[in-house]
Amino acid sequence: MPKKIRELKAILIKAGFELIPKRGKGSHAIYQYPGTTIRVNLPGKDGSDAKSYSEKQVKQAIQRAKNES
Repeated sequence: MPKKIRELKAILIKAGFELIPKRGKGSHAIYQYPGTTIRVNLPGKDGSDAKSYSEKQVKQAIQRAKNES
C-alpha cells in the first residue's frame, strides 16, 4: 500500500529537511536539506497516495543527506 503525501512530508521533516515557502506551484511542495543543494519535490495533496517514484526520491534524498553530514 502506498504511503500518503503527508507521511512523506513528515518523514522529510523528521530527517531535517525544511519546506521552501512559496516555491511549489499548486499542490507541489519543495523540501531542501539545510546547507546543501539536496531538494525533493512532492506533487499532490496531503491525503493523496504517493507515487512510487516520490517514495524513492524521498529515500534517496535522506540517504544523500546522511552521507553529506
